[in-house]
Amino acid sequence: MNSKHRRLSLKERIKIETLLNEKKSKAYIANILGRSRSTITREINKWITSPEDKYAAELAHWCAHQDYLNKRNLDKISTYKSLKFYVYKGLLKGWTPEQISGRIKIKYPNDKMMSISHEAIYRHIYLTPQGALNKKLIKLLTRKKTRRRPIKKVRGKGSKIPNQVSIDSRPKHIDLRNEIGHWEGDLIIGKGQKSAIGTIVERKSRYTLIVKLKSRKADEVAKMFSKKLKQLNEKLRKSMTYDNGIEMAKHQYITQKTGMKIYFAHPYSSWERGTNENTNGIIRRDLPKGTDFNVISEKQLLILEQKLNNKPRKIIGFKTPKEVLDFELKNVA
Repeated sequence: MNSKHRRLSLKERIKIETLLNEKKSKAYIANILGRSRSTITREINKWITSPEDKYAAELAHWCAHQDYLNKRNLDKISTYKSLKFYVYKGLLKGWTPEQISGRIKIKYPNDKMMSISHEAIYRHIYLTPQGALNKKLIKLLTRKKTRRRPIKKVRGKGSKIPNQVSIDSRPKHIDLRNEIGHWEGDLIIGKGQKSAIGTIVERKSRYTLIVKLKSRKADEVAKMFSKKLKQLNEKLRKSMTYDNGIEMAKHQYITQKTGMKIYFAHPYSSWERGTNENTNGIIRRDLPKGTDFNVISEKQLLILEQKLNNKPRKIIGFKTPKEVLDFELKNVA
């Protein structure tokens, strides 16, 4: 078959990926493959539109194959090429489905085709029969779980946390991250569910506090969270947003001791505390699953805390969380 009318093969796409990694030009690649320059240019431009984009041969080949098959009842991601490329490129950058879903709304605010929920992205990854490609997509996820647990329905028995205030009542200006002093909190659970540490992250600076805990009981969490937060300048103690964990049942004690208002995210809505969730993932690199936090000393946690707060972060312009926090503290009214 004449190469002019033949679809690119997986072998050819692997050569494209290899040559791109070697910084070869599109013209050079076209010449090596015996293809027209326009064919190679179209193929590469689908995936690489900015310097941080990557070309992944197997991913590109699967997309082309699915387009060719033109199956019925495709999900939205499989139906719209532009949406598929945006989602896959986001995964290749290390973005979570929540980040992809949130970012695409900002970039394409009035384009219904370019709109997707994080749940739809997860369904596409886990439920579409994709064979080896399915495994590759899962590996691009932060937690890389081979199976996804179904979302549990919320029982209508009311909350076990007394006097909790919903995130719906949180002042809208907190969403903008223009003001210092608003935090997100959570626990990271250790080996066998028998130990835990607390994590508290400031929303604007990404400054992180790690709390040593003797247990997950509400009294212990309230006591140790309050002790850690009291070490901060009172100008930095404005609010904290937490999930619905029963360990925060004594939240009013924290408010009494620190002056901070405590808000609670909706059940099973981790993206409402996305900064904290992302930070927990970073901490897991040093303290992976299976770690017994009972044998981790407070000094070790402090060293890790300092490491996180003195590490440049792209999201804050490659400044460190400590630099941002110190600057904001000096300029706070």
